[in-house]
Amino acid sequence: MEMLADPQVWLAFVTLTALEIVLGIDNIIFISILVGRLPPEQRPRGRTIGLALAMVTRIMLLLSIAWVMGLSADLFTVLGMGISGRDVILIGGGLFLLAKSTLEIHHGLEGVEESQHKEGGAVRATFTSVIVQIAIIDIVFSLDSVITAVGMADHVEVMIAAVMVAVLMMMFLAGPISDFVDRHPTIKMLALSFLILVGVALIGEGFEFHIPKGYVYFAMAFSVAVEMLNIRIRKKQPVDPDPVKLRKRLDDDGVQ
Repeated sequence: MEMLADPQVWLAFVTLTALEIVLGIDNIIFISILVGRLPPEQRPRGRTIGLALAMVTRIMLLLSIAWVMGLSADLFTVLGMGISGRDVILIGGGLFLLAKSTLEIHHGLEGVEESQHKEGGAVRATFTSVIVQIAIIDIVFSLDSVITAVGMADHVEVMIAAVMVAVLMMMFLAGPISDFVDRHPTIKMLALSFLILVGVALIGEGFEFHIPKGYVYFAMAFSVAVEMLNIRIRKKQPVDPDPVKLRKRLDDDGVQ
């Protein structure tokens, strides 16, 4: 109870919650793009499970702070540069984001479609693969989030509460963001470009080349602002052309 009466604790909680939400923006984008490959009726469940995995992963890492901080110890050396466990996770996660974003751009623009011949197999396999991919990248995003939390607050209880509130806020925002991204192909391409940028930043972090996140978020915000102006201008045109429809994988019944 003494902790609840401490204004410093509340200040740390509010600040950390805001930071967790900001750091979770790229996670929301990634989840929104992945669940966009699912049938419409499965997308809300996919978003909820994905963000719930993110919350569970972050809480588990917070409860094992000693192990997380131990990841900073060098495992091996490459060209005179020490590579720690954290660096391996960041580099691996960055490469995964680069590969996944490039493949998503290819599938969206090149029209690659795959059909599944087993009845009902397409939906189940796709849903499972989406959840697995979300779980993999959640580990990378959670690592960055947890390290930030450790530096911002002294009490594990405050960190966990901030993470839970932030994830609940992201669950509230994920639906509208996902629907908006799915309706506007140019926004989706921008989002995939952001993920490539985030992947490069993660790889840079893994090799001890720090790219300030402010630059990354400014580029994302500026690009979205420009595209929002473009969308408003198109709506005011006398003839509103239909946007380009990005391809999606279809099952045998033609259901996206």
